[in-house]
Amino acid sequence: MADVGLVGFPNVGKSTLISVVSAAKPKIANYQFTTLTPVLGVVKRGEKSFVMADIPGLIEGASEGVGLGHEFLRHVERCRLIVHVVDVSGADGRNPCDDYGKINTELANFSEELAKLPQIIAMNKCDAATEEQIAEFEQFLQEKGLKAHKISAATTQGVEELLEDITGALDKLPPVKIYEPEQLSLKELEQIAGEKHSFTVEKIDGVYIVNAEFLAPILQVCNMEDYESLQYFQRVLRSSGIIDELERQGIQEDDVVSIYDFEFNYIR
Repeated sequence: MADVGLVGFPNVGKSTLISVVSAAKPKIANYQFTTLTPVLGVVKRGEKSFVMADIPGLIEGASEGVGLGHEFLRHVERCRLIVHVVDVSGADGRNPCDDYGKINTELANFSEELAKLPQIIAMNKCDAATEEQIAEFEQFLQEKGLKAHKISAATTQGVEELLEDITGALDKLPPVKIYEPEQLSLKELEQIAGEKHSFTVEKIDGVYIVNAEFLAPILQVCNMEDYESLQYFQRVLRSSGIIDELERQGIQEDDVVSIYDFEFNYIR
C-alpha cells in the first residue's frame, strides 16, 4: 500500500534511497540483478507522512512478461506517484538517457493509465558522476521539457529537496480509490466492520496473533494482492479497534501480525 513507487533499472540506488528516507531496511548490494519483492517504508515529514515502495528493478521487456515484469508493473500501478531513479554516473556501462527511455516504454506498454501517472525524476549517484555526465542528462531532459533532482542517496545530497517536491506533489493528487468487494456489498461489510465485535490479541514467539471471528467473511472476499482491497482491510482493522490494541501492546514497525492464514508486517 504505497503512495510513491520508486522505479528504475536494477542497481540504480532505489534501495539506498528508501533506506535513508524511512525506517525500511532493504538488502543493499552492488549487483545487476534485482530483489524479488517490493520494500515499503513510511516517510515522515513533520505532521505529514507517506508510504514509499522500492519497486524491484524493471528490465527491458518487462511489459511483455520478461522476468517478473508483470508482477513488478502491477505494484507500480497501485501507486499515486512515480519517482523515476536514474543512475546518472553510468555505472555498469549503462547509458542513463537510454535507461530513462526504456523504463518509460515498459510503463506505457503495460498500461496507458500507468504511463499517465505523475513522475518525478531523480538523477542518482551524482557524487560518482562527472560534470559532463550530469550536463548531458540534463540536456537530454531539457529537450523534452523536463527537469530532475540531482541527488546522491548514499550521501543524502539533494534528498531533502526531492522529498519536499514529492510531498508537494502528493498534496495535489486525489486520494487512493476505495475498494468495493464483489461477493458481499460494501454496505454489508461496513456493517460487519462497524459493529462491536470481540477479539483477542496475543503475542507468541514475537508474532502478534489476532483471533477475531468477524474478520473471517472479510478475509474471504478481500484479495490481498490488490491495493484497494488492502486499503479496505486496513480501515477495518483500524475501525474495529484491533490496531489500537496492537499499539497498546507495544507493537513495533515491521513486527509480524497473524490473522488466521494471513500474515503481514506492521507499518506505522
